[in-house]
Amino acid sequence: MARVVVDVMLKPEILDPQGKAVQGALPRLGFSGVTDVRQGKRFELEVESADEATLAEIEKMAETLLANTVIEDFTVRVEDAQ
Repeated sequence: MARVVVDVMLKPEILDPQGKAVQGALPRLGFSGVTDVRQGKRFELEVESADEATLAEIEKMAETLLANTVIEDFTVRVEDAQ
């Protein structure tokens, strides 16, 4: 078994109101030094094998369902077993 992670983030030019809300709340909670926050999504997929064909299929999944490619970018990676 392998774990493949798909990280989805808003494209840099797209406003991120949730990220801005978190950024604004941090100083009020006593945290300093954070200059920007971007919010995203993480999908973990357990697959039998993380071979080239499976990763290509997951890329299609991400393009079709997991990410809105008009406003979001995504990355696909195999996560090391812990």
